[in-house]
Amino acid sequence: MRNLLRLLAYMRYHKLGVASAFAALAGSVAFTSALPWVLKQAIDVGIGSRNRRALVISAIAIVLFSIGRGSFAYLLSYFGESLSQHVAFDLRRDFYGRVQTLSFAFHDQVETGQLMSRATVDVESARMFLGQSLLRFAYALVLMVAVIVIMLRLDWRLGFLTFLTIPATMYITYHVSRRTRPLWMQVQQQIGVETSVLQESIAGMKVVKAFAQEDAQFERFRAANWAVRERSLMANRIANFNQPFLLFILNSVTVLILLYGGHEALGGALTIGTLVAFMEYRNQLALPIRQVGQLVNQGSRASSAAQRVFEVIDALSEVRESPDARPLENVQGHVRFDDVSFGYASGQVVLDQVTIDAPPGQTIALLGETASGKSTLINLLPRFYDVTGGAIMIDGVDIRSVTLESLRRNVGVILQEPFLFSASVRDNITYGRPDATQEEIIEAAKAAQLHDFIMTLPEGYETWVGERGGTLSGGQKQRVAIARMLLLDPRVLVLDDSTSAVDMETEYLIQEALARVMEGRTSFVIAHRLRTAQRADQVIVLDKGRVVQRGRHNELIQQPGYYREIYEIQLADEINAGGGAASEPDERVML
Repeated sequence: MRNLLRLLAYMRYHKLGVASAFAALAGSVAFTSALPWVLKQAIDVGIGSRNRRALVISAIAIVLFSIGRGSFAYLLSYFGESLSQHVAFDLRRDFYGRVQTLSFAFHDQVETGQLMSRATVDVESARMFLGQSLLRFAYALVLMVAVIVIMLRLDWRLGFLTFLTIPATMYITYHVSRRTRPLWMQVQQQIGVETSVLQESIAGMKVVKAFAQEDAQFERFRAANWAVRERSLMANRIANFNQPFLLFILNSVTVLILLYGGHEALGGALTIGTLVAFMEYRNQLALPIRQVGQLVNQGSRASSAAQRVFEVIDALSEVRESPDARPLENVQGHVRFDDVSFGYASGQVVLDQVTIDAPPGQTIALLGETASGKSTLINLLPRFYDVTGGAIMIDGVDIRSVTLESLRRNVGVILQEPFLFSASVRDNITYGRPDATQEEIIEAAKAAQLHDFIMTLPEGYETWVGERGGTLSGGQKQRVAIARMLLLDPRVLVLDDSTSAVDMETEYLIQEALARVMEGRTSFVIAHRLRTAQRADQVIVLDKGRVVQRGRHNELIQQPGYYREIYEIQLADEINAGGGAASEPDERVML
């Protein structure tokens, strides 16, 4: 009930919609519950007293009441749908807003498919409950109360016999609800698994086809899909088992009314019209009883769905902005890592007391083998994660004391695999600055060695790049990312200088673009080739989260250690021969 009550709390933002829906509900109940009474009058007064005028008036009243009931039923359905759509909008807004604020640590643990399932399937389950099940339940409850009151006024003894069945109905409903709710939670979780498999298969379709794993991937999806089917059938089997008992209770009421009411009518203590009216009210009472099982089933599913949505909305980001955070302004770019340590929640230590001092405008090259901590180090600077020890300072200001928005506008990030949105080239370049002028866009594109290529496209800057930039090559996507960063004009750069997978010409263009980007900016570069380290003001070599070497290129090649090993493998032969940097580095260099 806690999840459902919290879901209902969203309705407080739409008071007019709630009032309209319940006004329509009241009108529908009023006309519905009045119809049997009009029928009673038609039989007792019109037919019983042979009063043709009363019979005609009753017939007209039945037609008018039926029209009124239909009209209010339509309004109830419309207002209910409108209200549920508004609440679903609010839920998705809060869900997406929370996902946007959660740190990388959260996204490292939660699958994309699970998040997609919660934002779509679970929110829709909650919406259906609010728009249909809840109003149906409210309608059934109000109608039940109205029918009970009318029955008591017509004949309290027949009414009392009818009420004897209500405790049994409530017990069965409660018992079924307790059994189905955990099953529906399993169904919602399994739908998330199915969505994850589907999303992963589609996103990795090129890999699936390249390794001819279509059958294996299909089997994986079939298994996830079958699990959803099995769990859904189990939950529905228990819920539907409830219906025969409720129908038996309903038919028991009919028997009681016929036996006792018929006896009273034969003795003259009860009119035929009253007995007929009781039978009609019994039919109206059947609606709530028949719907109880269905409503409990839908309520259990909605509760499970709401719980999964609220788990994300309630999630706390490990990276949180201080209440008194101030904007980071007038940045010069002096960056200092002061005894920085970092470890994940599992207790794994990734960085251990790393100290780096980068004056404004310097380029810091980071080298090291896989899992040495390079990527983690650069992810700490824009606060994708928070340090667990020490501090990171920009111009002497701890980055934890400034607003995240201002920090990330001053710390630009270019990843090894840049992400492009399904939009135009212009939209992707201006993603960080939508208000940029055409001149600024062109200037950034030229600096990224991209403008000439864009002008060869069918629609120039308005050309659609497709999902994840699928219509562009890897080098072109990387240059779009560079242009996007140039337009933002950050004072501190964080980039993964990976050009090992592109041809020589593309590599040259990317290197030229990166050189333009890094001019006058403090840059932290994961160096996959030593030519980047040669140009750096400082080279930091990491091993298992600790700094094992630091200095300039000329200094490090004189010292025994990792850097000299890489130098000897990659550059020594060509430099000794006067040929410059090697074009095909050893595989270890690209780690």
